[in-house]
Amino acid sequence: MMQLLEIIGEAVKNLPVEFKNKHKDVPWKDIAGMRDRVAHFYFGIDYELVWQTVTKDIPELKNKIVKLLKK
Repeated sequence: MMQLLEIIGEAVKNLPVEFKNKHKDVPWKDIAGMRDRVAHFYFGIDYELVWQTVTKDIPELKNKIVKLLKK
């Protein structure tokens, strides 16, 4: 799971700034920050935060991305 969070975060970092600015309802900075925390083990891994991200935040992100793709 943590590697998938890294991949998602890295993908977000590579999105054009214009795209991220156009879709400010998506927490781009938080997603990239989670990638950094997981990839570099800053202050250890907060597994509760990872679980919350996987069970709550990722499904919400998926819904937002699906809506963006339908536009």
